Amino acid sequence: MTQRPGRRLGAWCAGLLLATVSVVMGCRAADTDGITPVPQLLAFLPWLLAPAGLALLCALLARWWVGLVWGVAVLGLLAWYLEPYGKTGEPDGPPVATFRVLTSNVEFGRGTPALARILRAEQPDVVFVQECESGCRATLDHDFATVYPHRRAVEADGSRGSLILSRFPLRPTAGVRGTMGMPGAVADVRGHAVRLQLAHPMPPLPEQLGLWRGELGRLRAFAATGGDTPTILAGDFNASQDHAAFRHILDTGLTDAARLTGHDRAPSWPSRTASVIGAQIDHVLVTRDFAATRARFLRVSGTDHRALVADLTLHRRT
Repeated sequence: MTQRPGRRLGAWCAGLLLATVSVVMGCRAADTDGITPVPQLLAFLPWLLAPAGLALLCALLARWWVGLVWGVAVLGLLAWYLEPYGKTGEPDGPPVATFRVLTSNVEFGRGTPALARILRAEQPDVVFVQECESGCRATLDHDFATVYPHRRAVEADGSRGSLILSRFPLRPTAGVRGTMGMPGAVADVRGHAVRLQLAHPMPPLPEQLGLWRGELGRLRAFAATGGDTPTILAGDFNASQDHAAFRHILDTGLTDAARLTGHDRAPSWPSRTASVIGAQIDHVLVTRDFAATRARFLRVSGTDHRALVADLTLHRRT
């Protein structure tokens, strides 16, 4: 029997949508980020439910039963991977210090005035600032010199500048090499050494996927060489839990503070559409020495990233 033109079109639309989503999900299942456009689509994996659902509807209307089964399978796989990645657990030892961490990408310094207001309101103890160019550094140096007497900076303009502000004494470290500044330090948190590392690898643009993977790989190497020292790795990772390169960082034993507080799918970028659609690419990652009691994403005027504030409790290992 000849298939009606409308049904044929519906089947073609369903097949095209399902093929696209299936390629992305296949890479996710194979623990690889693939090639463009897969890494870019992986950032928005939860929203692939929309084209997959539309494909299922098209297959149903077209009475394309193979497509219907295909669509159900794809939706099931999507639902599986919406679950938070990795394991979590409470620290075993007694608590020794509680403090607040904030990370913010101020987008070429344009979000600095809004960030300054947030710092006064939230009063974090450690601050990681990405894309902090000369004007940003001057403002934060002038307004918060006494509040944050300790700092580590990569002094550069544009997106390359970065800054760590701390109430706690800092001992400088080499940081992580990258195109954009990624300074590091060891903080003395009430007598306990805590490694601090700012993260800001390059984004997964089509022409620089190798650079993106390489810089995330260096962050993974940093995380894997910490020994028993408590570690905080925070910043704009330009990657989500659906990227294999980011999951490999988590596999070293780090946990996302947002995940610990039930916000593992809250978008942080782009901030203008985060309430509708977005990706969580800004993270505070911690070793098992920490418990996170609260995490919030805050709108920062002037930048396309939300800031992330996390309340952490450091525990002594047993």
